[in-house]
Amino acid sequence: MTRVAVGCSDYPALEARIATYAKDGEIRFTTRFKPKRADELIGGRLHFIVKHMLVACVQILRFDDRSDGRVDIVCVADLERVHPQPKRAHQGWRYLADADAPKGLEDGSGIDELPPELYRELAGLSLI
Repeated sequence: MTRVAVGCSDYPALEARIATYAKDGEIRFTTRFKPKRADELIGGRLHFIVKHMLVACVQILRFDDRSDGRVDIVCVADLERVHPQPKRAHQGWRYLADADAPKGLEDGSGIDELPPELYRELAGLSLI
């Protein structure tokens, strides 16, 4: 799934937000409707869009119904950077096929330390 990180200007801002709202190793994102494919999504990833780029993800643990009729998407509060990939902004959340999901940056190359803007420029030049 994808979700826009509204109000986050970059990856560090998203990382700070996740750390601020995390509780007992989990973080909750509220939505109005439970996804029809919720069972398929458990164990999958929720990817975040910052400035029209997929930049990070968290693992989906479960979906909890709330007393106000909304649904919480409960995720692990461990944010994982991914190779930035262009993605148009949208409202709410959208499904993301596994084949279209960006790969993680935990390959030991040090690429994950690059600022997203520099990464985007180097990727545009086909250098990474």
